[in-house]
Amino acid sequence: MATTNKLINTKQLDSASSVVRALAHPLRMKILSFIDANRKINVNKIYKSLKVEQSIASQHLRIMRDDGLVKAERKGKFIFYTVNYRKLGQIEKAIEKFEE
Repeated sequence: MATTNKLINTKQLDSASSVVRALAHPLRMKILSFIDANRKINVNKIYKSLKVEQSIASQHLRIMRDDGLVKAERKGKFIFYTVNYRKLGQIEKAIEKFEE
């Protein structure tokens, strides 16, 4: 039985899998791209600009927050979202390790 120097970190792979599932939805990809293009954006601007209901936008944002794809910051009565580039980088590395 051959051994390998590359070990698969199952925790990282599970996390990556969850994120990939979160990204598999077209509207979540659209929301993530919109946040990326605007750097930091208010939730109201997200759903108004993308022409989706507030409850639907909030549901998708919650999924992305739970998976760490976006960060939410409350300022007064407003919530602002940013892309969590660090998390995306970690996921990319986990997937690349798995592909090797």
